[in-house]
Amino acid sequence: MPIFGVEAMEYVFLSVICSVTVSVILKMAKQRGFRHLHLIVWNYPVAALATFLLLKPEIPDISKLHLPWSLYLPLAVLLPVIFVCIAYAIEYSGIVRTEVAQRLSLFMPLLAAFFIFHESIGEGKLIGIAIGLLAIVFSIGWSKQSKTVPSPKQWIYPLTVFLGMGVIDILFKKVSLYQEAPYAFSMLLIFILAMVVAFGLLGYRVWTAKEKIKRGAIFWGILLGLFNFGNILFYMKAHRALSESPSVVFTGMNIGVILLGALVGMLFFRERLTVYNKVGLVLAMISVLIIAYL
Repeated sequence: MPIFGVEAMEYVFLSVICSVTVSVILKMAKQRGFRHLHLIVWNYPVAALATFLLLKPEIPDISKLHLPWSLYLPLAVLLPVIFVCIAYAIEYSGIVRTEVAQRLSLFMPLLAAFFIFHESIGEGKLIGIAIGLLAIVFSIGWSKQSKTVPSPKQWIYPLTVFLGMGVIDILFKKVSLYQEAPYAFSMLLIFILAMVVAFGLLGYRVWTAKEKIKRGAIFWGILLGLFNFGNILFYMKAHRALSESPSVVFTGMNIGVILLGALVGMLFFRERLTVYNKVGLVLAMISVLIIAYL
């Protein structure tokens, strides 16, 4: 029997690696001339197939169910659209700022828990949210001492990722609360619908802009899908292995991604951070700790 928490933290570590690797794949593929959407479309058939084979969802009789299409359809659209925004955020703002924007999108589900699900939020979490909002401003912003003036793309895409990922988290939480359909089945259906939307967007680009689909994009896209699903799978396994202490998994995942993303961005891709941005990273980690434990 494993030592308490060791197995769970191994899963967290693997989830962190998979999450940051997704960003690395997007950045490396772009450097090799592949368009973001051409990669991202392959994420969804991989995710759907992996969900079917590994999670083995129970397939109910759909004709007898009242499925929450008002949740499924927005998710089917938002998942590929925000994934493209993540890719552009990485391209224009770097891995570090994009990872912070993704991780701190957790504030929106917390606020939704209070306003939509009528859950109580303590003063500690409100303080954590306030610090996190400051972290967003610092981490995706540029200081006055910066020699280069940022273009709108350098802050619009991370901000869109922050808002979009927050909405996606809220919708997934509402899906998880829906009792008529098994959650794994809902995930499978959402991935299939997102696949249809993604390939529809790709078809539109190929038709209107005459973009050519390269074989290499398929390889990078499948690789992207495998690591993206690995992130989801290991995160779920970590919560199951440490079900009595979800805050440990939550904290380890978010801080781990922020730290590893910062290291990879600065060491391997030479992303430059001002003192202003580094303060944002520290505030982001403090915010996650406060939200998890207060």
